[in-house]
Amino acid sequence: MVIDAVLRPAAAIDFGASNTDVVVRDGGATRHWTLPSEGQPDEARVRRVLDAGGVAPRDLQWIAVTGGNRAMLPQAIDDRTLHRVDEVRAIGRGGLALSNLESALVTSAGSGTACVSATMDGAHHVTGTGVGGGTLVGLGRLLLNTVDPREIDVLAQNGSDTTHNLTIGEVLGGAIGTLPPETTAVNFGRVARHPVEASREDTAAALVNMVGQVIAVIAINAARAQQLPQVVVVGHLTDLKSIRRTFGLVAKFYGATILTPEAGGSATAIGALLSTERMLRTGA
Repeated sequence: MVIDAVLRPAAAIDFGASNTDVVVRDGGATRHWTLPSEGQPDEARVRRVLDAGGVAPRDLQWIAVTGGNRAMLPQAIDDRTLHRVDEVRAIGRGGLALSNLESALVTSAGSGTACVSATMDGAHHVTGTGVGGGTLVGLGRLLLNTVDPREIDVLAQNGSDTTHNLTIGEVLGGAIGTLPPETTAVNFGRVARHPVEASREDTAAALVNMVGQVIAVIAINAARAQQLPQVVVVGHLTDLKSIRRTFGLVAKFYGATILTPEAGGSATAIGALLSTERMLRTGA
C-alpha cells in the first residue's frame, strides 16, 4: 500500500457500529488503532479517539471521517477541516489498497455486511446482509454466554460444527455439483431434529460456520454477478482465525478465491484517507 507523503500528518476516522478505527499517516508511516464505539460522533468523541493514539486535531493537516452519522460532526475542529467521505467509497478504496488490486468485490464484514463493487475510479453498493460480527456476538450471548469475539474464536477452533449441523452427504447421500458431502446442508439442522450433546466449542463452531458461510456465499455470488474475479473481505470479523478458515473452505467448495488482507479492520479508515488525499490532489 502506498500513501503519498505530505508535510503535516493527516488522519481518518471510521465510526463503525461496534468499533471506531483511526488511521494516521505521517510521511510514509501509517499508524492504526481501534476503540469500542460509544455514543454518537461529536467533537468530544473525535478528540477522544485521536487522543488514544497520542494525537490532537491541531497536530494534523486535516481529518477525514466516514461511517455512521458523520453528518453530525462540525465542519472543522481547531481550524482543521473535517472531510466527510462516503462509506461505500471508503470501503472500496481501502479494500483495494490493502489487497493491492485495481478492482474487486470488496466485502466489509463488520457488525453487518456490505458488498461493494470497487475499481480505482469509484465504488458502488451491490448487496449485503444483516449477518455479520453483530450476529456472531449477539448469538454468542444467547448460546455461549459470552460477547467476547476472541473467546468465541478460540472455542470454535476447538469444536466440531457437525454436532449441530447436517451435511449434504447426510441429507442427499452424496455430493451435489461442486459441493462435497461434508458441506453444510442445514445449519443447526441436527439439533432441530432432536437434542444433541454439544460442548460450548461445538456450538461456537456451528455459529462461526453459519455466519462465515452466509457472508462468503453472498460475496462470491455478488462478485460473479458483477463479473469481478476477486473477492476481498475486510472488517474486524476477519480478525478471527475461525472465520477466515470458514471463508477458505467456502471459497474452495465454490472454486473461488477470498482474500482477507492483514489489518482488515482498518480498511474503511484507510479508504477514507486515500479518497480525501485524491480529492485534495485532483479535485475528484
